[in-house]
Amino acid sequence: MIHAAFLMFLLPLAGFVVLALGGRRLGDPLAGWVGTGAVAGSFVVACITYAGLLKMPSSGRSFDQTLFTWIPVGGLNVKAALLIDPLSMTMALFVTGVSTLIHLYSIGYMKGDKDFPKFFLYMNLFVASMLMLVLGDNLLFTFVGWEGVGVCSYWLIAYWFGRPTAASAGKKAFLYNRLADVGFLVAVFLVFDKTGTLQYHGIFAHASSIDPAARTAICLLLFVAAVGKSAQLPLFPWLADAMEGPTPVSALIHAATMVTAGVFLMCRINPLLGLSHPAQLVVASIGAVTALVAATIGCAQQDIKKVLAYSTVSQLGYMFLAAGTGAYEAAIFLMVAHAFFKAELFLGAGSVIHGLDNEQDLKRMGNLRRWLPLTFATFVFGWLAIAGIPPLSGFWAKGDVLDNAYARFPVLWFVGLVTAALTAYYMTRLSALAFFGDDRWRQVLQAPAGDHDAHPHEAPWVMAWPLVVLAVLSLAGGVLLLPWHPGWSPLRWLDPVFGSRLFDAHLSGTAQWVLGVVDSLVALVGLAVALPLWARQPERPELEPAMLQRSYYLDDIYDAVIGRPGQALARFSLVVVDNQVIDGAVNGIGRLARNSGSIMRRLQTGFVRQYALGIALGAAGLLVFMAARAWA
Repeated sequence: MIHAAFLMFLLPLAGFVVLALGGRRLGDPLAGWVGTGAVAGSFVVACITYAGLLKMPSSGRSFDQTLFTWIPVGGLNVKAALLIDPLSMTMALFVTGVSTLIHLYSIGYMKGDKDFPKFFLYMNLFVASMLMLVLGDNLLFTFVGWEGVGVCSYWLIAYWFGRPTAASAGKKAFLYNRLADVGFLVAVFLVFDKTGTLQYHGIFAHASSIDPAARTAICLLLFVAAVGKSAQLPLFPWLADAMEGPTPVSALIHAATMVTAGVFLMCRINPLLGLSHPAQLVVASIGAVTALVAATIGCAQQDIKKVLAYSTVSQLGYMFLAAGTGAYEAAIFLMVAHAFFKAELFLGAGSVIHGLDNEQDLKRMGNLRRWLPLTFATFVFGWLAIAGIPPLSGFWAKGDVLDNAYARFPVLWFVGLVTAALTAYYMTRLSALAFFGDDRWRQVLQAPAGDHDAHPHEAPWVMAWPLVVLAVLSLAGGVLLLPWHPGWSPLRWLDPVFGSRLFDAHLSGTAQWVLGVVDSLVALVGLAVALPLWARQPERPELEPAMLQRSYYLDDIYDAVIGRPGQALARFSLVVVDNQVIDGAVNGIGRLARNSGSIMRRLQTGFVRQYALGIALGAAGLLVFMAARAWA
């Protein structure tokens, strides 16, 4: 069973090829069903492979599957090969499972779009690239998937490229990630220089023999790449603008694919990261600070999707906090739980946008629980899960991260606790503005002539079913933390991947109970403050300062420090370097040749007698010169 693992990324890749060749003929909705079927098939293969891996002894749940030799050059022998182990299979399961639900939802959401087949073509390639990333057995094969999700995100964010904002957002995401990916490439070169291999098993076998400075450099360089891909400080501004893409794209990027890649990479290199305490502290600190900063920004956003975008940045910060702490299982647990409730929230937001004829401004919604009862009922689970209300999955997952942070980095635990309160606050604010209060949406919907009862409409079944499934997963995802039988739980099967490098908080039962109660109280306080505040009054400018609405002016700062000087340098290069120096040199050489030719042309008269006179004078001159030399 496990030897069919290569089909996991081959099936969505095949779906991409089929849609590229015949998508136009398949049309709407058949192209969507083909794309959804390809990803669903990948999920089935992932389940079968997972079952096969479970039958193996816990210490031997890892095997390499070589597809072909890719780069055989001297000492560099890179294979296109898969590493099937508990970490890669955990990633593959939730990537394919959540992506299948998002594809199904997209059939209804994208109905009527003029480029319907192209949308699913990109989505299939996106999933295939993500699976290559998580299943690769070496850094270079992982990098192919890493760049694959990067280029697919560019296409999908800029999918409606006719809108200037969408085209700009796509380019912004592409450039931010390419800038960060320099760190990945330099790390690959450094790893090969120090170990002579790019295969993970070979790298980790040499981990202890790499000098500490180089080991820290490798970890930090890979973290630079992760900061771009997973939108951490200072490179997170691209993720908010990525909301210009269709809502299913936002769900796929935020829940199951691209932004989780950075956290996965930190967990994958745990044998290196676990030996570098400075790198761990940097990862944990950047994660905690990013979580707090993004949470404060989310408190003042008016676009429903941008609130969710900043919540993703914040939750990813928690995951990096866990990875930097050494609590890798907690990071993966939160990643999986986050995939469930964040996909639920984005698809629920998409249902709201669909029901309001593409309106995304929270201040122009209100009381939607009456008109979109299914959307509201399912959205509640995602809202309470991310807020950390027990017993939903977010409470267990976030609590696991905070418990480990408390034991190792108490200051960062406090930052995470404040962030938890803000998370409950801004998510309750979003829900209150969208689903409670007055019918502010009446100024949005344009009623047909004679129809005085136009109101938001519920989503079709292909959009509703994924919402229901994800709501159940958001509620029940916490069971991943519970033992299914003595000595084993779903998360504990990751132990062989992390081994002794897995941080053990050694908290007593009393400490765990106290911390759990504190987490719950903080979440409930955030909810209790925000719900009456925003359900009654949607306009509170004193709580939405321009600094937070403009994301601490980060885009303005980057524009002033990088963008405008870059434009000035480009203008200088055009006017001075290109026009005057380069073109001046080329044109100067041309003028020199032309003027020289004009002068030389005067010597070519065509009169033979003049040529004979010239020869005679030259000969006489030579004779005089030679005679003078002889007399001297």
